[in-house]
Amino acid sequence: MIYAILIMALGAVVLGASLGFAAVKFRVEGDPLTDKIDAILPQTQCGQCGYPGCKPYAAAIAKGEADINLCPPGGADGVQKLAELLGREAKPLDAEEKPKQTALIDEQRCIGCTLCIQACPVDAIVGAAKQLHTVVDPLCTGCELCLKPCPVECIAMNPVGESLDNWKWKPPVFTLQRQA
Repeated sequence: MIYAILIMALGAVVLGASLGFAAVKFRVEGDPLTDKIDAILPQTQCGQCGYPGCKPYAAAIAKGEADINLCPPGGADGVQKLAELLGREAKPLDAEEKPKQTALIDEQRCIGCTLCIQACPVDAIVGAAKQLHTVVDPLCTGCELCLKPCPVECIAMNPVGESLDNWKWKPPVFTLQRQA
């Protein structure tokens, strides 16, 4: 009798696991240091650092295979934050720091080829084949990857004007003095 109950219980567990109802789910965690580095990076996925995106660059930094100063969109502020996180010396940016910019498609010249849509790593360009394409400004990271594949050169990069939303204001640093 007890063997029958054990066999039925084992059968229920096997059946539940095969149907996806397992009580134990396995999850593969990433490297915590890579995740912290990736959180600092600007998530432009532009490849200007020489890696195919921010996560691979973060993994290379965590392994000590890449310098922390290769990300132009992250700028000097990004290099400083990475240096603080990793306890390294902040080096000057290895490339020219660019102002924030977004892509702009000239609607009169766009032929709807979809090559820019395929090139955009963050899905900021929307449109359909043989139809007008447009850029969703809040999603565009300014990576410039859409420029090269455009056969009619109808995409230009527009600097983003300074506003309250993107102003690089930094609060003053106050130090508290304890009185004896």
